[in-house]
Amino acid sequence: MKRLLSRWLPRRPAPVAEAEMPPLTPERPFVAIGDVHGRADLLAALDSRIAAEAGAEGLPVVFLGDYVDRGEQSREVLGMLMDATTQDRARITCLMGNHERMLLDVLDAPEIHAARWLRNGGLQTLMSFGVRPPQGQSHDIDALFDMRAALAEAMGEAMIDWLRARPLTWQSGNVWAVHAGADPAQPMAAQEAGVLLWGHSEFRRQPRPDGQWVIHGHSIVAAPQVAGGRIAVDTGAYATGRLTAALVRAGDVRFVET
Repeated sequence: MKRLLSRWLPRRPAPVAEAEMPPLTPERPFVAIGDVHGRADLLAALDSRIAAEAGAEGLPVVFLGDYVDRGEQSREVLGMLMDATTQDRARITCLMGNHERMLLDVLDAPEIHAARWLRNGGLQTLMSFGVRPPQGQSHDIDALFDMRAALAEAMGEAMIDWLRARPLTWQSGNVWAVHAGADPAQPMAAQEAGVLLWGHSEFRRQPRPDGQWVIHGHSIVAAPQVAGGRIAVDTGAYATGRLTAALVRAGDVRFVET
């Protein structure tokens, strides 16, 4: 019967074998830290955990973006990271995430960008800076510009300039750190800013053909993952209380969490 019906049943395509990735070969071991989202408490706790790991202290550290919004300690997180990069610029890198981009867009044009930012965690950032959100269901233009002015004053020029200067990528050997993802059809050095900040539809479906690994945040995962040339470390710290770091060495990834 099976042979008879097989003439009319649709044939399942043969599974496509995923291309085998070359081993991780960073120039030296490093630490990558996922989305903090206003959880200064978890950042301090994770820092202690990393320092306690054998051989982890003193390694290069790259933060993968999204320091603000959703959590209630955005101001504290930005202050901690500004201080860290100022004191150890050669070792500590903070990438820009899409939430930093949204915050800067609000400072540049609140009438265009404020509504989306406020829906996506901006209220918590305002609260952390002691700024009152615009009132009413339909925010009038004067209220938005008043909010923008108060936020800019509370942040200060130094912090705003620091945010604007955040890079979009960081590389060590065949490992690239980005916030959200990358277009697998494009070389890593030619990625568009929007893709690096917001992701790409094929990023988690199609492995890269060039042997380059990508470590990223942005997309929340139940547990940190290593698959298909991708290392995902956003474990939803603001909601789960779990902030994750990846210790990346040649041929090996080890995760440390709060």
